[in-house]
Amino acid sequence: MLEVSREAGRRLRRQLTALDLTVFGVGAIIGTGIFVLTGVVAARFAGPGVILSFVLAGVVSAMAAFVYAELAAMVPVAGSAYTYAYAALGELAAWVIGWDLILEYTVAAGAVAIGWSGYFADVLESLGLPIPHALIAGPLEGGVINLPAVVIVAVLTALLIRGTRESAEATHLAVAVKLLVLALFLAVGIPRIHPARWRPFLPFGPEGVVRGAGLIFFAYIGFDAVSAAAEEVRRPQRDLARGILGSLGLSSLLYVGVAAVLTGIVPYTELNVPSPIAAALLRVGLRWAGGLVAVGALAGLTSVLLVNLYAQSRIFFAMARDGLLPSLFANTGRGQTPRWAVLLTGAGVAVLGALLPVRVVAELANIGTLAAFIIVSVGVIVLRRVHPEWDRPFRVPWVPWLPALTALASFYLALQLPRLTWMRFAAWLAMGLILYATYGRHRSRLAAG
Repeated sequence: MLEVSREAGRRLRRQLTALDLTVFGVGAIIGTGIFVLTGVVAARFAGPGVILSFVLAGVVSAMAAFVYAELAAMVPVAGSAYTYAYAALGELAAWVIGWDLILEYTVAAGAVAIGWSGYFADVLESLGLPIPHALIAGPLEGGVINLPAVVIVAVLTALLIRGTRESAEATHLAVAVKLLVLALFLAVGIPRIHPARWRPFLPFGPEGVVRGAGLIFFAYIGFDAVSAAAEEVRRPQRDLARGILGSLGLSSLLYVGVAAVLTGIVPYTELNVPSPIAAALLRVGLRWAGGLVAVGALAGLTSVLLVNLYAQSRIFFAMARDGLLPSLFANTGRGQTPRWAVLLTGAGVAVLGALLPVRVVAELANIGTLAAFIIVSVGVIVLRRVHPEWDRPFRVPWVPWLPALTALASFYLALQLPRLTWMRFAAWLAMGLILYATYGRHRSRLAAG
């Protein structure tokens, strides 16, 4: 697979550093989970126990991060879990996980675009420029089209086509703004915490905490996006593990802190809104802070959306380079960016953001993420047995127990998702298997010998 990554016209430029990777990870992780879903999960599933939902999701993600770090350092090629499955389990398993990742990243980006639109509408409304409901909601929510979601996806798609370095610089700026705004929220929110707001701590019981963890899980997939950048990292054997683990650790601390403050200053029953942090600050009379948080949320969600679009396009690129998708999506041209893969990704995300509600999109993203964790965890165990001689710059501790526990925990969280989500996921996989049987299996590199 490393030889394939060096082909002229189908290779990517190595230009990212460990700092770039960490910023990419934080840029992708800190976003929808804090700025959008925290309130929904608290109000509908976990109450103040949303704090434990983030802890639970973070622990499972941390276990998965170790697994990803070993494979990313060992196989530093674009494609993330798709590439690892190819190396460990073969073409069919790689196709299944690649098809799953397409669902994961596309719908996750769609959810972020919807959240971005909600905050953008809040900012304009605070300035006395409300957007008509028909233009900020899809047909299932009584509107016509979510226009701001479409516009932001189009702008970021154009930026990604321009180049990876430019995208990384934009991500640095957005992450800096986002972290400053979250620090502001914690600073003004901590003195206004009323411990009585945390009682009852588990109004929906322990099962509500687990269901909440299942719903917010996709917020942690940013470290997967870091591994998708493996082929564009200057020193992948060293920097990938640092970027994956560092970004996840920092983001987990922020998630737990923000959830604790949010539920401590506003009753959880009042948080079922698209922009809970800004709404909470407005609720306690800090209109100036609410406006700043809304602007920071826009920056934060922009970075998440940018990284998700980036990661999805690289998975398209890797699958096309292996012959499983049309070769057009593997062409990089003079700019060494897979522009056709970026365009297809942007189009799919724009459609989802324009037409669907955020809850439906988020549930689909979660089951895709958990399926990826399961397959990658199995892949580590298989590769340790089949190819113990391969160089591993970073090694997962306690194999096979830690990867096996990661797979089991991911499966358990997936079981908490609604049955309708499983049915949609099964339908998506069935479509993928049909496409593989009729196209990919006959045109892949393996079929060509």
